[in-house]
Amino acid sequence: MISESGPAETRRQRELASLYATVKSLTALGGLDEVLQSIVHHAHELIGTDFTYLSLVGADGRLSARASEGTISASFLAATIPADVGLGGKVLASRSPHWVRDYTTSTRIEHDPNFDRLVVTEKLVALLGVPLVIRGEAVGALFAADRAERSFQADEIALLNAFADHAAVALDNARLYEASRTALQELQVAYRKSERAQAIHEALTGVVLGGGAPDDVTQLLADQLGGSVTLLDRTGAALAGRESASSPGRTPPETDLAEAVEDARRSGRCTTSAGPAGTTRSVAAIQAGDSYLGALVWSRPAAGGDVPDDMDLRTLERATHILGLLILKERAVAEAAERVSGELLTELMVGSPGISAAQRARTRARNIDADRLDLVLVADSPASTSTDLARHLHDIARDRAGLAGEHLGRATIILPSADDDRTAEEVHGRLRRTLGGPVTVVGERAVNHDWSRAFSLAGRCGAVMRAIGHTDLGATTRRYALYAMLFDADRAGELDRFLAGSIGALLEYDERRGTDLVDTLGVYYDHRANVAATARALHVHVNTLLKRLDRAGTVLGLDWRHDNDLELQLGLRLHRLRATAG
Repeated sequence: MISESGPAETRRQRELASLYATVKSLTALGGLDEVLQSIVHHAHELIGTDFTYLSLVGADGRLSARASEGTISASFLAATIPADVGLGGKVLASRSPHWVRDYTTSTRIEHDPNFDRLVVTEKLVALLGVPLVIRGEAVGALFAADRAERSFQADEIALLNAFADHAAVALDNARLYEASRTALQELQVAYRKSERAQAIHEALTGVVLGGGAPDDVTQLLADQLGGSVTLLDRTGAALAGRESASSPGRTPPETDLAEAVEDARRSGRCTTSAGPAGTTRSVAAIQAGDSYLGALVWSRPAAGGDVPDDMDLRTLERATHILGLLILKERAVAEAAERVSGELLTELMVGSPGISAAQRARTRARNIDADRLDLVLVADSPASTSTDLARHLHDIARDRAGLAGEHLGRATIILPSADDDRTAEEVHGRLRRTLGGPVTVVGERAVNHDWSRAFSLAGRCGAVMRAIGHTDLGATTRRYALYAMLFDADRAGELDRFLAGSIGALLEYDERRGTDLVDTLGVYYDHRANVAATARALHVHVNTLLKRLDRAGTVLGLDWRHDNDLELQLGLRLHRLRATAG
């Protein structure tokens, strides 16, 4: 309470001088919290009550104390109250000062039960509140409180209200200062991010101009962004993966990655989601026009409430454009190399046996020794075209200093080999892993540079392999020496003589009469000489079948169903396989 120690005029001058000095000191402050505390401190000195506090309306529409002076408990300061109740509500609604002699018994205000309990605990009795008005809006109130019942005089109210008017200006300036400082900080952060993004972009461009590969791009991104960056191909397989020095370890692939990649591909923008084992994952698709080339996956440890930096996401997206160019360039180079390799392979096949000086020079220019190309392998798969198989064989040829391509519609590779059987198995294993399905690989050694003959033997042997049920195997023709008469053109005469002696009469009879006794006997042996099963397979009556079998015996001139029929069965089998081998 203001003491009555002198004439009213003297006291008035002292209060105005104090008010002027206080307002002047407020203008020198900048930070919001500093201004709030200074307002309360000077108000407490001006009014001289037991305690003084300042409350502001928050975003939730409630009043909460932001600064205080005097003896006051922490629980009172921590309390909030609706902005439309209590003495504060009345001050805010009217934008004018109000006071009560005894807060708990006053009927002039709307009470809040929770705040009333704190009032009793705090022993708050008399309370004066003045509004803090900024540009016509009451943003809070300044309160002076005593722990004894009393009335507030007009000059006290006018003094605190005048002070509040000046304090509101200081408060507004402080808010503007805080907003400007925050905006400046945000601008500085954005500028630093922009500089960093520009530096990364220049580094990425340098990788391209320096002849770098996609793997170099992923390493650069991992170093700059942190965490791990993985490059996926069109099928979702990892082509390259790199980690920053501070990364705890690469995030393993998970089953829902395909869905995240598809989301990024569909939206055309970088997408972010929760990854496995407490990580955050961002995915950006790599596209060139309508062609999908792969995706970039950036994984890093997830922080609480982790929100990816927009500039980093844009950097990831820009990196996909650069990777798209690199992938297209590598693909063009690979296709050109494959074309040259295929042309050389065809030249050697067509020009064999033998090799010209020009062919030696062309292969030597590709670091290939044509004189060591001694194993021809032909690959076939029901799940892949010969063109796709040839593309996979090109990868193997590059690693083994060989040639690959399509020859006469078949995927073919010529390699140097010290162990033909092992080489055939290794080529089969690599194709099997790449295709994820069955594939046959047949090899034949080229003698005296006769690659054409080796190709013919390997191709025909492969047909025999598949005809006898060997559909997922890598081997050389030596394994099928028993069937050599079928695929070796030099032994065709031997096969003709054997077939003439075993089933020649039947073949002549069928050709002359237009019957099908050879196929009938073949189906009969396929069903282990079961007459009923054979009849069903041929869609004929049992009696019709028996007549055919009897006629076959007559043509052959022997009781073939009771004599040793091994030669007959072998002849029928070889005749059928010969048609398969072409």
